[in-house]
Amino acid sequence: MPHIVCHYSAGQEMPPVRTILKELHRIAASTGVVRAEDLKSRAQAFSDYLIAGEERSFFHVSLYLLAGRSGPQKERLSVELRAGLVALLPGTHSISVDIRDMDPDAYKKRLLPT
Repeated sequence: MPHIVCHYSAGQEMPPVRTILKELHRIAASTGVVRAEDLKSRAQAFSDYLIAGEERSFFHVSLYLLAGRSGPQKERLSVELRAGLVALLPGTHSISVDIRDMDPDAYKKRLLPT
């Protein structure tokens, strides 16, 4: 169920996006807070953006989880994901991570049988 959603500035020098997604997946699962088999990841580049009124590079991760994890668990995810991004994207001006709780009563999904 957890969703890793990445938004980043287009045109910045960085590894292939799939490489970044795989590393974020590995890091998130390594914390023990989420299970690797439950993670869904995606990324979207933005060509129109401003950071402090200027075109500065950015990479932002939102990790959506069903509510119920503790504050320390969410902080661990955030710190570990940010550290991984800093290592992968040393020249990126702004790197940020936000852990979001999803309401389990409002979240609904449908899966096709396998």
